[in-house]
Amino acid sequence: MLLLENVKKSYREPDGTALPVLDIPRFTVAEGEQMTLVGRSGCGKTTLLHVIAGISRPDSGRVQIDGRDVARLSEAGADRLRATTIGYVFQTFNLLPGFSALENVMLGMTFSGSRKDVGRAKNLLDRVGLSHRIHHKPSQLSVGEQQRVAVARAMANRPKLLLADEPTANVDPANQQNIINLIRGACEDEGVSLIVVTHAQEVSQQFERVDRLEDINLVAKQVIKS
Repeated sequence: MLLLENVKKSYREPDGTALPVLDIPRFTVAEGEQMTLVGRSGCGKTTLLHVIAGISRPDSGRVQIDGRDVARLSEAGADRLRATTIGYVFQTFNLLPGFSALENVMLGMTFSGSRKDVGRAKNLLDRVGLSHRIHHKPSQLSVGEQQRVAVARAMANRPKLLLADEPTANVDPANQQNIINLIRGACEDEGVSLIVVTHAQEVSQQFERVDRLEDINLVAKQVIKS
């Protein structure tokens, strides 16, 4: 499902020098596999997700999703692949405040170019326990409920790969387990590959496969050694 080979990414410092962030010889995730990436702050976790999703382009290397190399696509092509193949659960939810929960989920379908399926949107909200809140706007929902809407929206376009960036960071401890269970259950039901990025041990210990980014990212490994 996902293959990264010789992926490098750097940013420019104010003085023009390059600041290496990623140097990943190889990283793979199988179809339907669920795994978590852990690592300290600043080791490149979010940058890696952005590269996988095509939000940010690598300087070099291959980022292959479902047989297509995201790094070689045009900006429009990367947008289409992201809309049709990738679901993204953001740490800050990124819900549109003027739209109801139902409308936010249906917006995920609009991005992919598919027809709006009200039935699927309602079903997804029911699966995350929000069938009674579908017409509520984000300001009328708790933080945990907003994250549930974000999970439903990420699944709206029937993705093959779901990326979750610190999905429990803004959720109170009592609801963290529920959020992870929702994400994992939704992905398992539809055969979606899952990558959860987290620094929380209570989240990572729920997964059979746990990769430390410091072990696969040579830049982070060098920083630790120094």
